[in-house]
Amino acid sequence: MIWTPGVARAARRIATAAALGGGGLTALGATAYALLMAESVVARRVIGRPHGMEALESDGVYGHFDGPPVVMAMLGDSTAVGLGASEPSRTPGVVLAKGLASVSERPVRLAVYGHSGAPSAELGGQVDRLLEEGVPDVAVVFIGANDVTTQTPPGVAVRHLAKAVRRLREAGAEVVVGTCPDLGTVRPLAQPLRWVTRRWSRQLAAAQTVAVVDAGGRTVAFADVLGPEFATNPGEMFGPDRFHPSDRGYAQAAYAVLPSVCAALALWPEPRPARGEGLQPIYLAAATAAEEPGTEVSPTSVAGQATGPYGRWVTLFRRRLGELLNNA
Repeated sequence: MIWTPGVARAARRIATAAALGGGGLTALGATAYALLMAESVVARRVIGRPHGMEALESDGVYGHFDGPPVVMAMLGDSTAVGLGASEPSRTPGVVLAKGLASVSERPVRLAVYGHSGAPSAELGGQVDRLLEEGVPDVAVVFIGANDVTTQTPPGVAVRHLAKAVRRLREAGAEVVVGTCPDLGTVRPLAQPLRWVTRRWSRQLAAAQTVAVVDAGGRTVAFADVLGPEFATNPGEMFGPDRFHPSDRGYAQAAYAVLPSVCAALALWPEPRPARGEGLQPIYLAAATAAEEPGTEVSPTSVAGQATGPYGRWVTLFRRRLGELLNNA
């Protein structure tokens, strides 16, 4: 595990700024920002937009089972809708829906409300549309990358996310958030852009964890876009634009989130924490999760108290898909 106190301090400052209405950390000065934006333009020219901006339609009912369907909603950005997937069945929402159907032995009705290019500020509108049609059993949110690429102040981004999660929880939905991936893994980005985006991505992910847990949801860390395979096998894990995941990459993202979705719906017992996991203060857990792909953070209490001397109590652990399937 790689953890630095700086990430925890950054998460605390961003979360505090979000709660007080401020913008949080500013990662760059004006001169550095201008340089990075110029590099971003070059990177975009290299990447292009081979997928366009429209994702494949994937709403529907999945799983050949009897009984009332589990209702699952997908919200967020292009990774939530599976931009670049080769067919609807390869989008993360459909992979999740089929996995959830297998575990629950019930059909799953999937409704996708996310769209490509969405920053956290657009989550409110997505939640509006979702709640107009009813309350899902679980809402899965993938968000954060566009907040980094548009240099949205982290406190502002986190505030929008927290509000969306709180609204969904108050309506009665379980919420699982895949936090901001580490954009420093995107190959066309040159230094120092890659270094800065890595730092900013992980600080935002840690702050997202604090805000989501405080609002009653769970987070799953995407960190370096779900593991070393993306760094060692970029040709297989990234799609043609070298920014969005490939079919295999989306499947890995869905498999990382599926155990937490099942746990949120009480379909899988809580695991016994391994070494370095278990009960932790929120800021330590958030910083740890930002560096460890696939790590879940969820709220808990100690002796009936949700908060301790170092902030809210949470549990941190890595759920393992194989264990979930064995328990199903």
